[in-house]
Amino acid sequence: MTFASPGSTLRVLRPASNVLAFYDGRVPGARLWSEAPNWLDDGAYALGICSYAVVSGEHALIYDTHVSLEHARIIRRTVEAEGARHLTVVLSHWHDDHVAGNEVFADCEIIANTLTAEILTEKRAALEAGDPPICPLVLPNRTFTGMLELQVGTVRVTLRQADIHSRDGTVALLPDGLLLAGDTLEDPITYVDEPDRLAIHLENLAEMAHWPLTSILPNHGAPETIAAGGYSPSLIAATRTYLHRLLACQTYPALAALELKEFLADEFAAGMVEYFEPYAAVHRANVEKLCDLAAPSAS
Repeated sequence: MTFASPGSTLRVLRPASNVLAFYDGRVPGARLWSEAPNWLDDGAYALGICSYAVVSGEHALIYDTHVSLEHARIIRRTVEAEGARHLTVVLSHWHDDHVAGNEVFADCEIIANTLTAEILTEKRAALEAGDPPICPLVLPNRTFTGMLELQVGTVRVTLRQADIHSRDGTVALLPDGLLLAGDTLEDPITYVDEPDRLAIHLENLAEMAHWPLTSILPNHGAPETIAAGGYSPSLIAATRTYLHRLLACQTYPALAALELKEFLADEFAAGMVEYFEPYAAVHRANVEKLCDLAAPSAS
């Protein structure tokens, strides 16, 4: 095992016109923070983590501030080197690996939906005392509910709330059907954080499936796919299939016993998602959460 300094393995990708992707992680044998389990190494770096920027002229929209202050500084330096002078941050949801760099943008407008702002306020002390700590946690200074239209130079960006993965999700729709998806979609599988709300997440995914999307850029996925322009809308179908089967695990023990390769064998074979070994543990944890939820309470 080796330890990399924060930001030293970050790659800047250009998946689409006006879009930069700041990808880190999936580096064999490397960690950033410690040998002990922690949200940065195990929840983000091992799986791969990406933040995005939409840059047009002197304007830039930063979609999530990444996993450390150094990552955020690299993002800021990069967009400013592209000519951006007016920066706006959008937070996809409240989780640590999406807000850890907020302090670097404390002098900017930081937008989140109202639920994200409320949850961050509620969990501020816990996040600031986390492992690693996000201290100080800079909170959003502008909120919205439902939908918000933004103009980033010549690029129109539509923010939409999406109750998927986390009840406070925000996605960003760009021209020509490009979606910055945050954690609402993930390759190969979603990390289940709210097992009691999967049915609601599935309803929202069904609605998303009708959006006029051409390509999807998630915050967790394969760097090669992101660099090539992102995922097709079939990622939505694969995610819906996965969540439906997770719910079925509560009734069918044989399904719950399957490892990830078998659980989504057809989807992997069709190329809808790509198998990545560290997600086998994520899948096992997801199954356990669903089965624990269905287990009768001890009397």
